[in-house]
Amino acid sequence: MAEKPKIPSTASDLSQLSPWAPFRHKIFTLLWIAIVVSNVGTWMHDLSAGWLMATLTPSPVLVASVQAATTLPVFLFALPAGALADIVDRRRLLLIVKISLTVIAIAMGASVYFGVMNPWLLLIFTLFMGTGAAFIAPAWQAIVPQLVPRQELQQAIALNSVGINVSRAIGPAVGGLVIAAVGLWAPFMLNAVSFIFVIGVLLWWRAGSGDTRALPAERFTGALRAGLRYTRESGPVRNTLYRAIGFFLFATAYWALLPLIARDLLQGGPTYYGLLLGGIGIGAVLAALGLPWLKKHLGPNKVVALGSAGTAAVLVIFAVSSNQLAGIMASMLAGACWLSVLSSLNVSTQLALPEWVRARGLSMLLTVYFGAMAGGSIMWGNIASEVGVPTTLLIAAAGAALAIPITWQWKIIADPSVNLTPSFHWPVPVMAEDIAEDRGPVMVTVEYQIDPLNREAFQAAMEEYGHTRRRDGAFSWGIFEDVSEPGRYLEYFLVESWLEHERQHHRVTEADLDAEQKVMQYHLGDERPIARHLIAPVPSQ
Repeated sequence: MAEKPKIPSTASDLSQLSPWAPFRHKIFTLLWIAIVVSNVGTWMHDLSAGWLMATLTPSPVLVASVQAATTLPVFLFALPAGALADIVDRRRLLLIVKISLTVIAIAMGASVYFGVMNPWLLLIFTLFMGTGAAFIAPAWQAIVPQLVPRQELQQAIALNSVGINVSRAIGPAVGGLVIAAVGLWAPFMLNAVSFIFVIGVLLWWRAGSGDTRALPAERFTGALRAGLRYTRESGPVRNTLYRAIGFFLFATAYWALLPLIARDLLQGGPTYYGLLLGGIGIGAVLAALGLPWLKKHLGPNKVVALGSAGTAAVLVIFAVSSNQLAGIMASMLAGACWLSVLSSLNVSTQLALPEWVRARGLSMLLTVYFGAMAGGSIMWGNIASEVGVPTTLLIAAAGAALAIPITWQWKIIADPSVNLTPSFHWPVPVMAEDIAEDRGPVMVTVEYQIDPLNREAFQAAMEEYGHTRRRDGAFSWGIFEDVSEPGRYLEYFLVESWLEHERQHHRVTEADLDAEQKVMQYHLGDERPIARHLIAPVPSQ
């Protein structure tokens, strides 16, 4: 009998996997190709929208508003979209949104072709496209673990980044040529055509795309609260968000002002603007090839710092140089830094999230990312109107450099060996009678007996454990010591309903066992601590 292939289980094993390993899976490969084609169309679309606004108005505020209109809806709707993606069929959600975006892209192309487009209509269309992107992004990212085994997740995320940046390298350059040869309307129509490839693969992908649940799906508002609670109580996710703010708020300056940088500072046309965007994509692809080496030798935190420093240098080059070749080289450096930071932040977030809250956790990163992009675009556009584009870029460069030491305290962790699969190790509660799922609130108490000499160490371990209780559903948690019996502690936590407590049993992970074992090492005796479940009485009629 042939020997079964070894399944990597440690960080060392995982680092030895081929970067192309996810391409062994047919559905991942087909979706990857379709998304690359679609993203080529999207980058053509974005190029055309930015340049179209620059031809419709000389206002830096309105030009920068195109970037803001693209990113603001993702900031506003990413968290609701993440909650929706965690409680409905993600494939169906993607299909509905992609079909809607196809219609909008056709309408944009027709408006430009017939000469009825104006700055405000362009912003409205861009807001619609951004809203669609808001509902697509969390679902796209959350389905990656459905397509490949967990041990190949890092490689799959890296390949997705490569795909995005391959399309970024191709799309703008092709878009610039299409605009010059056909007209500004053509990239919008080609973007609509590119969506059809994704729609076709999603229609074909049926097996395994459904979600079988042991418990009823969460309600929308409850899912929103759970996502926010998880983010608040998860140190790795929280730290990643802080680092993201420090980078994106300043890096967005060149994205928002790039049409003006190309036209006014570097004296280029739409083709040269496309080359700048293409240079960003080429730099990102090159960085993706060297990123594993960088992460191995520097670690994710230093990679993010290096990317921030490189971005500050890019902003300075754009501000002081009028050489078009220098501009293209700077754009390649910008793409390399952008990919290095974004990939590090994305991997860190993915690896810190279990499946039940994956889309919501990723949507928080998207909210910060696009919030900083939208707010930064408006801010940098207004500053540029007052002091000029070169001075604005220098201000952003100083901010990007200062953000490195300010955000250094928040360490991101990307350990692929952490096991976030459900452990199901909690004992099933003993019930004297059936309990309605919506009945609550529920109080769970756990009694510990420890040696008083270990009081401080036990309390420190319990504080860490409390984060896991709140993260998985408790809206209140605490511990008390018995004044009559030193060393006797009572832990309590409250959840909204009996169903929510049942969800806790499904949410606790293998990795949470580590935090539990740190507590249990201080508990005296061989038996598990006594746990009791108390529920609020049914209101009298």
